[in-house]
Amino acid sequence: MADISVNLYDMNFYNPVMPAAGPTVKDSEMAFAARDGGAGAIVTKTISTKAAQVPRPNMAETKSGFMNSELWSEMPPEQWIEEEYPQIVKTNLPVIIGLGYKKEEIKNLAKKVEKYADALELSTHYLGNDPTPVIESIKAAKSVVDIPVFVKLSPQIDIATFAKAAEKAGADGIVLINSFGPTLDIDINNAKPVMGSDNGFGWLSGEAIFPLALRCVFQAANSVNIPILGVGGITSGEDAVKMIMAGAEAVQVCTEAIINGPDAYGRISNEINEFLDKNGYDSLSEIRGIAQKRAPDTANYQTIPPIVTRESCTGCNLCVKSCVYNAIELDKENIAVVNKEKCSGCGLCVTRCNFDAIHIKR
Repeated sequence: MADISVNLYDMNFYNPVMPAAGPTVKDSEMAFAARDGGAGAIVTKTISTKAAQVPRPNMAETKSGFMNSELWSEMPPEQWIEEEYPQIVKTNLPVIIGLGYKKEEIKNLAKKVEKYADALELSTHYLGNDPTPVIESIKAAKSVVDIPVFVKLSPQIDIATFAKAAEKAGADGIVLINSFGPTLDIDINNAKPVMGSDNGFGWLSGEAIFPLALRCVFQAANSVNIPILGVGGITSGEDAVKMIMAGAEAVQVCTEAIINGPDAYGRISNEINEFLDKNGYDSLSEIRGIAQKRAPDTANYQTIPPIVTRESCTGCNLCVKSCVYNAIELDKENIAVVNKEKCSGCGLCVTRCNFDAIHIKR
């Protein structure tokens, strides 16, 4: 089996999959469930100086993925410090403690939680153009603790600018991305927003934001030299592999564990291992960042028609139905055939094929 362990500063993860700060790590009981489900580390739900008042309802599965109007922990910091953290360290996994949101709040809490943490994760959920609040939060935490400090960034910012600013401010790592929003969904049976928040607005997570998160990780990895934890819409080992290929050191999972339970961590971890073994890789280090090296410097404008592997084609007709150029049809043997004269090389058929029967040589 391939080596999927990760060594990050003084933290040793036996696999690269951990919870993201959120409801799946809302207390010590859930932290143990994450451990038993196969997580390689624990990231705790973000706390602030006061318990959050969370609107209800605050979570919903939507057509586009998952939406929430959750906030930070509904438990006061005293309960975490006196009851939850002392239990969580007994998981015997690395513990990353989530803190938010302003510099004063973070500085107030960081020293109090340090003895229970192997690292801190600062959540700023900042959407502006000026990275100063993020910089100030990092410096506030670094001024009072001697453990690694990671900062979690939202996607609605200039990733390269904020990542570089975080690195310069002393951040030991970057977590990308926070949920995207605000967003809205409406229950057509009562014509009311699904969320119970102000205006019914929420924040999008789940599969819908994975391509956005992947781009942010790729961009940040190309901008800084500190470790990156990739989070946002990861549902499978394939997603996690993509994140690591983009440059992530490890990954975090939230929505998938909400929808399908804490066993998601172990399943994703096993799928990573299966991919490495199948493709002849011995460790994660062999794939980490390789997409950076293979990304094109310039756009390709040459039409390259796809090639059909006849023995893999099932004649399902999906590629035929979705070809807007009418460039694919089934032959007498019910096998897809590409008309090279009509084909535009758009690539849609490649991504829609469920049987790995169509490829474009690039």
